[in-house]
Amino acid sequence: MAVNWFPGHMVGARREIEENMKWVDIVLLLLDARAPFSCRNRQLEKMAKGKLLLYILNKADLADEEATKRYIRQFQQQGFYAVAMDSMGGKGKRDVLSQVRKMYAEQAEKMKARGRRIRPARVMVAGVPNVGKSTFLNCLVGKNRVKTGDKPGVTRGRQWVRVLEDIELLDTPGLMWPKVESDEQGYKLALLNIVGEKAYQEYDVAAFLANYLQNHCPQEIARQLGEGLQMGNYEEILIRIAQKRGYLNHGAQPDLDKAAHNLLQEFRRGKWGRISLDG
Repeated sequence: MAVNWFPGHMVGARREIEENMKWVDIVLLLLDARAPFSCRNRQLEKMAKGKLLLYILNKADLADEEATKRYIRQFQQQGFYAVAMDSMGGKGKRDVLSQVRKMYAEQAEKMKARGRRIRPARVMVAGVPNVGKSTFLNCLVGKNRVKTGDKPGVTRGRQWVRVLEDIELLDTPGLMWPKVESDEQGYKLALLNIVGEKAYQEYDVAAFLANYLQNHCPQEIARQLGEGLQMGNYEEILIRIAQKRGYLNHGAQPDLDKAAHNLLQEFRRGKWGRISLDG
């Protein structure tokens, strides 16, 4: 199943980001910590060429902790700055602010050496849709000043927010790239609710997740659904979910579509534990 999602407003979003890039010193590229490489938008990286980049592995509270550490090491090995962040709980906030200040220090010293007033660091927050940019901004600012939502593309308009006295943040619309490279990447983007729901069939994505759980998290399946499920048969997982959740059709037959929807929603809320999807 191919998953591609590039609605018309993305063209305007790309133009807005390009126009504002010249005003910023640092770009924070937010990624979902559960699959940071799958939701890494190379177009955004190209737009930010010449700027200092800091990768934020957001929603780290939903990801496997050891996998997140491994992902950060991979970014660092590639020469990038990277920090994990739990925007809902605030864990990682100090690390993000500290890293931004370190990255801006050289430019601030140049201003000072020229006798100029050191202005606040201008920082753009960018990433794919529904990666948690607004929640991230609210966490840093400490107030509910940015509109949030759980559907891709909810953020609208240009918003500058001040963090303390030395950092200014610019929120941007979520930006996808025109074509997803592989079916596996598409499934992961759908699982993370990054692409719109019209871009995929829930049953297909749930089947992908059930297979992934069987191969990588069998203990979680046993904890949630009990023992005795046949390995290699994703449909058994959906049947067991339907039975345990009471999703039955006429004749007490399992409603697999409702079970698929339930599995996706529970995964996205972290009900199936801290699971990371990238290898």
